[in-house]
Amino acid sequence: MNHRVDAPEQAIDFNNENSNTSANPTFDAVLGARLSRRGLLRGSVGTVGTAVLGGFGVTACGGSDDEPALLGFAAVPKSLADTVAVPTGYTASVLFALGDPMAAGVAAYKNDGTDTNYAQRAGDHHDGMEWFGLGTDGKRNDSATERGLLAINHEATTDEKLSSFFLHANGGTSTLPRPPSEVDKETDIHGIAVIEVAKTAGKWGYVPSSALNFRLTALSDIEIAGPARGHAQLITKYSPTGTKTRGTLNNCGTGKTPWGTFLTGEENWAGYFTRSATDDAARNNDKSVTSLKRYGRNQGAASRHGWETGGAEDKYQRWNNSKLGASTDGRDDYRNEMNGMGYIVEIDAYDKTRLAKKRTALGRFAHESAAFGKVEAGKPLSVYMGDDSRGEYIYKFVSTALWSEADANAADRMAVGDKYLDSGKLYVAKFNADGTGTWVELSLGNAAISGYATYKFADVADIAINTRLAADAVGATKMDRPEWNAVNPANGEIYFTLTNNSNRSVNPTSSSQYLPDAANPRAYTDEKGTTKQNGNPNGHLVRLKEGASVSAFSWDVYLFGAEAGADKAMVNISALTADQDFSSPDGLVFSKATGICWIQTDDGAYTDVTNCMMLAAVPGQVGDGAKKTLSYTKTDGSKLDIVTTVGKAATPDTLKRFLVGPKGCEITGLAETPDGKAIFVNIQHPGEATAMADVNDATKYQSLWPSSAGYGAGKRPRSATIVITKNDGGKIGT
Repeated sequence: MNHRVDAPEQAIDFNNENSNTSANPTFDAVLGARLSRRGLLRGSVGTVGTAVLGGFGVTACGGSDDEPALLGFAAVPKSLADTVAVPTGYTASVLFALGDPMAAGVAAYKNDGTDTNYAQRAGDHHDGMEWFGLGTDGKRNDSATERGLLAINHEATTDEKLSSFFLHANGGTSTLPRPPSEVDKETDIHGIAVIEVAKTAGKWGYVPSSALNFRLTALSDIEIAGPARGHAQLITKYSPTGTKTRGTLNNCGTGKTPWGTFLTGEENWAGYFTRSATDDAARNNDKSVTSLKRYGRNQGAASRHGWETGGAEDKYQRWNNSKLGASTDGRDDYRNEMNGMGYIVEIDAYDKTRLAKKRTALGRFAHESAAFGKVEAGKPLSVYMGDDSRGEYIYKFVSTALWSEADANAADRMAVGDKYLDSGKLYVAKFNADGTGTWVELSLGNAAISGYATYKFADVADIAINTRLAADAVGATKMDRPEWNAVNPANGEIYFTLTNNSNRSVNPTSSSQYLPDAANPRAYTDEKGTTKQNGNPNGHLVRLKEGASVSAFSWDVYLFGAEAGADKAMVNISALTADQDFSSPDGLVFSKATGICWIQTDDGAYTDVTNCMMLAAVPGQVGDGAKKTLSYTKTDGSKLDIVTTVGKAATPDTLKRFLVGPKGCEITGLAETPDGKAIFVNIQHPGEATAMADVNDATKYQSLWPSSAGYGAGKRPRSATIVITKNDGGKIGT
């Protein structure tokens, strides 16, 4: 999520590694592409021919033929202002920002680069977030609306070259080796935070000295759980038994379990590790080399921040993923360290004494959110997930254990997680051009996996650790960077944001490029001044409806991101208006209180026109629209037609812009109180385009938020959590 622009391969873009060069189809029947520009296509182009979710949701609008309830606010216009804009009748207030103290005795944040002790402060790049209610006794209360815990991801750090420049007094070092004091700050601002929040005299605030507050950082002790626990590929100098690791990293999307724990996804972690230029030979070119390359770490790869150069201490050397020791199993170095990253991590937000657990049964990839499907007693649980890199896949995990309502309020929540998340079947999605799809199980019982020539799988743990390779083996469908996903509480349908993809092309020139297909049907050129962005720069959303069997589903494209003035045949296919247009959908959350679908953007293609935003939607259901044909002409003169299914066109009452953020930011993460009367939203990396050389010159900052909103000391921009309320005390969005 962190870097908004889906940059070309030659650019420094550690967060969007591009390692899927498999020959997998981008669809079972691939066809087509196209060429366009902002508001005008260039080149030769043809024409465009109510349920209740167990203990997890409430009856909500949508999912029927009746017109849904109107969104009761006036659309917020697009904006380039350095402020948070919300509709008339609403108030947005800053709640919790980078560096804010989280324990008694921690000094107030000076915001001048001299602050320390970040393991007891708010981390950076606030991202996904979940609400956990508290009763008057300070314990779990799922119906509490005015006191609770917020579990917040801290994904990454704003960086220019190597260092996080706003974190350090003079912008930090831009050469190697890195000073250990800088590295220590940067590792500490990663991870997650849990903070107590409360509404007092009508105003929300966080409790800086609450005993319930805690942090997990990139160095916290975390347990390995599930099939990969104790596996040879997880043996390290730190954990010779392969049962634990340090830290959770690049945390992006989230989830909340039916038993009340927090799930956080480890997204773009590969770029934090380095490999020597001769590491392939040192490993005797064994299958670990295949794994490393598939996860974006070729030999000679530089690390994102150079943390491995911070010193000889073990906490720095663990970022060197090279084979350096003489052992045969890796217990004398960190050759296997990267295998401990890339999972869904379960955390008990109510109990900081419990070790977090990496749930390896849910697979290892660039995880975004984890959304539970319909929860029904006596049936298995389903968890939906996306792999956020170009050309990666959509997954589903189905538990072995059948859901028992008694587990919803169990005293030992992590033990319940062991029951449902450590054993089950992992599936990957194959989309068919006719609007149907297949969930393909990733197991050694599948001959395509057991006989895969590229990589020899040894056991179920090997599949859990090398999930991408298993998905390659079965021919999963390459998607346009699956970001967040969410389940509609009205009908159980699953929505995925596909944020963008520069690798879609009508005329592929390498194995890293691929044709558009029915589920990812656009490939065009978006022109902005003298620059061009190719592929699918604006992204789209797909939605799935489960079929009669665990392996079947149907799908359509819910919305295409586009500029309102773009060609409606090939770009603005959803016919978005100026009150609805958006680019690069990313965060995605359904309100349990209202049924509203909140769509957040992380954009680089439309930021000459507007800052990133959040929209409110009341969607219908899979199949409520119609087939459309996109016709392309290739450079050799041949024609390619793609037929895709597009959802019912949005109206002013079913889709409109609710929020626009400050300059340079991403809008991400949303949590709500159970009554829907307060929502919490994260503003990530405002001012990220500021140059390191300008770190002490506030006149050159791209953004001054949130100091410009009257929050905190100093003027350096800070990621922050805001709270939004309706002035009349009503539910948000109604």
